[in-house]
Amino acid sequence: MKKAFLQLHLSVFLAGFTGILGKLITLNEGLLVWYRLLITVITMFFLYRFQGTLRRLPRRAVLRIGVTGFIVALHWVFFYASIKYANVSIGVVCFSLTSLFTALFDPLINRRRFDTVELLLSMLTLGGIMLIFHFDTQYRTGIILGILSSMFCALFTVLNKKLVVEYDTPNITFYELAVGFIGISLVMPFYLHVFPVASLAPSAMDIVYLLLLSWFCTVLMYSLSMNALQKISAFTVNLCFNLEPLYTIALAFLLFKENKMLHNGFYAGLSLILLSVVLQMLRVARQSRRGAITA
Repeated sequence: MKKAFLQLHLSVFLAGFTGILGKLITLNEGLLVWYRLLITVITMFFLYRFQGTLRRLPRRAVLRIGVTGFIVALHWVFFYASIKYANVSIGVVCFSLTSLFTALFDPLINRRRFDTVELLLSMLTLGGIMLIFHFDTQYRTGIILGILSSMFCALFTVLNKKLVVEYDTPNITFYELAVGFIGISLVMPFYLHVFPVASLAPSAMDIVYLLLLSWFCTVLMYSLSMNALQKISAFTVNLCFNLEPLYTIALAFLLFKENKMLHNGFYAGLSLILLSVVLQMLRVARQSRRGAITA
């Protein structure tokens, strides 16, 4: 359990850089995700083939895993759109609503009772987002996009929880992102028709940032988080990822001076979100101790 939590928090720390890199990359959100997936899938293919962990799966399994991958690709598109329509701090704070959607999706998909405590903790997060939405009115479009992003992320994690029981991490991750890349590629012509760009090619610095985003914040981060998901519930994983804003906001304040663009409502909302994370961590620690005593 300790190893799983260590892997989880390391993956959260790496995830904290995704928003920063998304801000630095000048491509629009659709192309950014397309290049991220392209680099990641190529890297995983050669890495897992070299390690001997990549194997061929039945078509039905690939389709099932691939649907989950397309969902995470949509999550990324909306996440980076939120950052570009608002700013890094707003985008990552909205991501915290993932815990609320998980508390709703998990019981519906897995046919279990709704957890009252999970819902109450998620209400704290929702209250934080509502405070920010009320006071930072200029960022409302970005907030709405961020909420959609968190919805897709929650759905991805709940579905992934079921997959990690049946398949190993390398194969799930590779097939998810490979099919996700195919799906985004099919949608891209329509996307670019609606949101045209001057150039499809990334700049030299964009390539550097995309490599960092793909290798460290995707390949390594997803491997760590999926290993943790084998031991920890989907709700706890997503709630721990609510710490991502803390890392990202600190970097955004330092690099982009975003603290000068935010009002007091933002800090009040962020405080509620952090409180929900702390309370859930205390709850999980208490449950772990009870389990150890029972054993």
